[in-house]
Amino acid sequence: MNKYNNLQTFLAVMLLVLCQSTLAADAPKFEIDPTWPKVPEKFKLGDASSIAIDAQDNVWVLHRPRTLQGDNAKMAAPAIMIFDNSGNYLRSWGGTGSGFEWPAREHGIHIDYKGNVWVGGNNCPARALPGLQPVGDDQLLKFTQDGKFVMQIGKATQSTGNADTLNLRQPADVWVHRKTNEVFVADGYGNHRVAVFDADSGKFKRMWGAFGNKPLDNFACPPPSLKAVPEGPGPDQFSIVHAIRVSDDGLVYVADRENRRIPMFTADGKFLKQYVRHNAPFARNIALSPDAEQRYLYVGGGVDIVILDRKTLEFIDVIGGGGLLGGGHQIATDSKGNLYVAQTARGLQKLVYRGMGPVRQK
Repeated sequence: MNKYNNLQTFLAVMLLVLCQSTLAADAPKFEIDPTWPKVPEKFKLGDASSIAIDAQDNVWVLHRPRTLQGDNAKMAAPAIMIFDNSGNYLRSWGGTGSGFEWPAREHGIHIDYKGNVWVGGNNCPARALPGLQPVGDDQLLKFTQDGKFVMQIGKATQSTGNADTLNLRQPADVWVHRKTNEVFVADGYGNHRVAVFDADSGKFKRMWGAFGNKPLDNFACPPPSLKAVPEGPGPDQFSIVHAIRVSDDGLVYVADRENRRIPMFTADGKFLKQYVRHNAPFARNIALSPDAEQRYLYVGGGVDIVILDRKTLEFIDVIGGGGLLGGGHQIATDSKGNLYVAQTARGLQKLVYRGMGPVRQK
């Protein structure tokens, strides 16, 4: 009887291991759509900075018209262009207007659960790029989908640093969490923190830095890029807080780009764990898979997009090759699981979700 029970136990364990290996052997698969998007001939796009998806799966592209030169500048499209899921052009708007300060250097766009459009920039007074004024994008703007101004958090060139609760400092990305109606800001290039505000009133609520530490000032603009990241957890301060996502269950994921790491926090800023990719550029952006469990976290690297298990932050696979423009500047997913990549000077790309398949890389 003992031998029989031991054999049963052994077979049960082996079956469990086999099942787990089979589950772990699959990863999301994608195929590039070479026809996306269809930009009208009358328009030229500057550097494509960010992408957002609305409730109808329309794709909102934020680009930088001021990066266009010569005759192309005369054909510059408005800063926000909207396409349907197939890449057909719908409409466009954006740019300077009355009652708000449009960013000098467009960086991030987000469509919240109420349909509002959030836009931020990362111009630095010392950047001195062609066509840009020496102003700091220390503000975050909120609009309706028709481009009607709703609210501005902060004012241009007014930030006093990481302790400032009124102004931002070159915010890179934002995400509104439905359950708390809070806007989480990756703040960003000038500051080194996550800042949280009420999404309706703009009232400041809280902030935190790397590992939940108090964020400290370092006014390098922008912070220097690291040629390599040493082994270990990394610096006790964020470098460039480049992207942010909040999962439906209230976990906050931050792309600490120059430190090549993705830390996970509670919504109150308690550090939980992180994933670091020491051997290659990483943490340029983040996107959540659209399934009910939001099982996967997509993270842009230098030449590829890494797939992580969202809850454990364990590596699963990479998306790369096959004509991929790269890891992207900012990325987004739609309700069907498709991935969209904004790759600044290299353009835009849609990766069509093709279901699950064997992993490419272990």
